[in-house]
Amino acid sequence: MPEKAALVPVVPIQPIGALRREPAVDRAIGTHDELADFLAQPRLEQMRALDRELRTLPDHEYRLVADVLRNELAMPWLPIPGPQTAALTSQADILLYGGAAAGGKTQTLIGASAENHERALIVRRQSTELDGIIADSRTIFGRIGEYNKVEREWTLQSGASIKFGGMKEAEDWRAYAGRARDFMGFDEAAEFLEEQVGSILAWLRSSKPGQRCRAILASNPPRGAEGEWLLRWFAPWLDPAFASPALPGELRWCVRVGNDTIWIDDPQLDAEGRAAPILIEGEEYTPLSRTFIPARLDDNPFLAGTNYRAGLQNLPEPLRSQLLNGDFLAGRQDDDWQVIPTEWLKLAQARWTETPPPGRKMTSLGVDLAYGGSDETIVQARFGTWFPHPRAIKGDTKDGSQVAAQVFFSAKDGCEIVLDVGGGYAAGVIEHFKGMELAVTSCNFAGEAIGKSRDGLRFRNKRAELWWGLREALDPNGGDGLALPPDPALIADLTAPRWKLKTGGVIQIEDKEQIRGRLGRSPDRGDALVMARAYGSGREMARSHGAQVPTVNLGYATAKYSRNPGRPNAQPAINYGYTTAKRR
Repeated sequence: MPEKAALVPVVPIQPIGALRREPAVDRAIGTHDELADFLAQPRLEQMRALDRELRTLPDHEYRLVADVLRNELAMPWLPIPGPQTAALTSQADILLYGGAAAGGKTQTLIGASAENHERALIVRRQSTELDGIIADSRTIFGRIGEYNKVEREWTLQSGASIKFGGMKEAEDWRAYAGRARDFMGFDEAAEFLEEQVGSILAWLRSSKPGQRCRAILASNPPRGAEGEWLLRWFAPWLDPAFASPALPGELRWCVRVGNDTIWIDDPQLDAEGRAAPILIEGEEYTPLSRTFIPARLDDNPFLAGTNYRAGLQNLPEPLRSQLLNGDFLAGRQDDDWQVIPTEWLKLAQARWTETPPPGRKMTSLGVDLAYGGSDETIVQARFGTWFPHPRAIKGDTKDGSQVAAQVFFSAKDGCEIVLDVGGGYAAGVIEHFKGMELAVTSCNFAGEAIGKSRDGLRFRNKRAELWWGLREALDPNGGDGLALPPDPALIADLTAPRWKLKTGGVIQIEDKEQIRGRLGRSPDRGDALVMARAYGSGREMARSHGAQVPTVNLGYATAKYSRNPGRPNAQPAINYGYTTAKRR
């Protein structure tokens, strides 16, 4: 589903670096820059400076400062003025915080988890990396709670709990499902899979009236394609091509429909800033607010005067720009065994136009059928070398008539329809194509490969052959000049598969289940495009030579069948293994 640009009113929040304090308190505590200089001094000099300042205050200001200090010192954690404070006071339902290294991301998660929350969960991708978080939590909660080493869970004096965990495998989020949490924190969120985060957020809720529920995603920029979902989730702040850019801390509302993020224009807000439900294709969704607050080394005065900056400055690019500047667009490295290089896809996107070249007709239609669960049926059209945005169809594949009807009305110009039959879900759909004037080809990715690569290498199966064929078609040197749409979900799928070279010069590519296990999602958009590219060339060639090509008959629910190939409405037989549909 295409992404909509948001034009929404900005909900006022505290400006970054600002605190609601009386002028007298500001004079006593100082500005952000003064605080940084103060914290850089030795501890004894800090105490002497405080004593000098307090002695100069009138009695009523002294009492005011004392009250503020007494209340704040009673808190388990105090944010640093600046981005940390802005993060703590932000009203966003889902907040992306950080970007650069040393911005205080982990401390923000720990401190925010105890700020008016009762049931909190903080996770890292690898549970073996929790040691640092747990050690930091002891300095914050050590005086006000008890820690259970076995459960990795704090129980505070207030009765609140903060649990730590990991999600190494794609399905590990299920270990935390079923228990409502009013706070969720994801440390180094770019290392998580989109499906892990999106799935566990379903339990971000509370039955307590008035209890605020929020999630904070603390992260550096993603270093590989697997973390690029963050760019889609926070496109108004991170994507320079987004139609309506947002400022740091500004709230924008959106809903997730399947794997798509839909930005909502001008949502109706109640007195507490919550958005009213909306209807999308007959289903009710409640928009949630998101924002991004950047934080960098300069925002952390506790590291002032250390050699931390020097270490970051000496890193190689693009790691230097990512960790020092928090640059989410700095070059991300492809996996060494990634089938299709990201740079090739960017070149294909640069060739894309809003409409196909003049006179170009639909060549083929790749259909990846949903296998159940959260999967969608994906329909990808091809017009020669030009591909439009894929279309996602919600619904149960077992209802073959509904899927067949959707595909029927998507097909144009007598194009070839290619169905993925590998999962055994296509039989019901194919049955409903009988009697329609459609050229239907079955594609079994597990089937036998026929061709070889340009280098003369053989393929493990049809999947390897078709995906490698797309790679060669996208190759800047000798490719076909394909034009691909600027669709982030499609590009994420096309960069997902990995390959390896087996004994005897045989190319093997991950199957769909292996990718699902690694990424937590199925590359359905990628498979649909691979099929659309691989088939239909014979029909396109026939058109160029003036040969008759069967067309879709939109005048009848069930087209008449004729065995006479000379008649205009002659029906092509369903093809179970050939590229070009046969005529009887």
